[in-house]
Amino acid sequence: MEVCYQLPVLPLDRPVPKHVLSRRGAISFSSSSSLFGAPDPRQLSQRRGAISYDSSDQTALYIRMLGKYSCSESTSASSLIPGPGFISAGPVSGRRLRRLLSFQRYLHSSRLLWGTTHLNPLHILDEDYIGQAKCMLERVGSWNFDIFLFDRLTNGNSLVTMTFHLLNQYGLLELFQLDMVKLWRFLVMVQEDYHSLNPYHNAVHAADVTQAMYCYLREPKLAKSLTSCDILLGLLAAATHDLDHPGVNQPFLIKTNHYLAKLYRNSSVLENHHWRSAVGLLRETGLFSHLPAEEGLKMERQLGSLILATDISRQNEYLGKFRTHLNQDDLCLSNASHRHFILQMALKCADICNPCRPWELSKQWSEKVTQEFFHQGDIEKKHKLEVSPLCDSQRNSMGNIQIGFMTYVVEPLFAEWGRFSDTRLSQTMLGHLGLNKASWGGLVQQERPLTCFIYLSSEVLAAK
Repeated sequence: MEVCYQLPVLPLDRPVPKHVLSRRGAISFSSSSSLFGAPDPRQLSQRRGAISYDSSDQTALYIRMLGKYSCSESTSASSLIPGPGFISAGPVSGRRLRRLLSFQRYLHSSRLLWGTTHLNPLHILDEDYIGQAKCMLERVGSWNFDIFLFDRLTNGNSLVTMTFHLLNQYGLLELFQLDMVKLWRFLVMVQEDYHSLNPYHNAVHAADVTQAMYCYLREPKLAKSLTSCDILLGLLAAATHDLDHPGVNQPFLIKTNHYLAKLYRNSSVLENHHWRSAVGLLRETGLFSHLPAEEGLKMERQLGSLILATDISRQNEYLGKFRTHLNQDDLCLSNASHRHFILQMALKCADICNPCRPWELSKQWSEKVTQEFFHQGDIEKKHKLEVSPLCDSQRNSMGNIQIGFMTYVVEPLFAEWGRFSDTRLSQTMLGHLGLNKASWGGLVQQERPLTCFIYLSSEVLAAK
């Protein structure tokens, strides 16, 4: 028999839609809108979280509920919404622990529950991941790392495996006294809250960004300057930077009057949501609950600052600041604010580094992001909305989209990063970027004769 934890009710100044309360992740499209179709009620009943609005916090308090494990179906959703100070609904039961852990990890967990300390790095993955996946982790710092293969080898658990391995490799579990069970549960929930049906903004993208972030953290200037706290925040920000992404962009949320757009006043809507969703998971799992309260809040704010920097609409703002620092040669990485700014720039690079990967990997990411763009465009056409730029499959080609993105967004950013960190990795990335841009240019040239032929054929048929 499972225990039902009765939690205090949070006062609301606005009603929370029922379809929101039934979701595990905080983002949901209005049930009165048919833009995304009617979800399967059975699927909704299995989601276990919600967003709530607190009159004392205008940016919203993200709440995660343990309804699936802690309460019966008859318990009302509103009675489960905890107050602002809520961190954890109770201890991890044996049954829930077995659901979370593999059999081998369950046998291994007794020493963790009894609080046994470890002086050496934990070789967790040895018991669960063998063969090719383990071999890949041994060269996780390679820029040619194939995240698609790694995801297959880990049975779709690339984000959990990657992030846990990197945190453990840096010795951060011991240094920050992170409970291994809480950390694993946090990462599992993060991975679950990425939408697997999104072609691009999914957990594999988050794992890829995390791996890229690790490559940047190893660069000489950063490796000798960053603190353990910087590294922890950098990896967690990379893993959660697109958490609960709906697969559509901010302009779409604004023009469909989505409640998140109103909540965040049309400013960095998705990035604010990713950050608050991550904070909700941190508090639900109690990952930082052993830290002093002020220290935990500081880490949450810094995590938010990193995630908010990935807003592509603020690209010129960050790039201009970066360029000014480099021109004035006044970056001092012994300064905490300067280190944080470099972490922001590193995360921005990691987030859009796909064009800088080898062609075989870069092309796959290009196909996935274009598919997501065109899917949004099809939805906008279906509901007679203005089609967003780059989302019209009849007016844009994958090659043209990629060339424009590389020219106006990626090249300027990575050129400045190369000035800051003039290393072999930077040269490799810029080299791949140039080759990939040339490859797309060649494909576009091949497409043009075919496009002209189709257009002329249609004109002839129309004339007949």
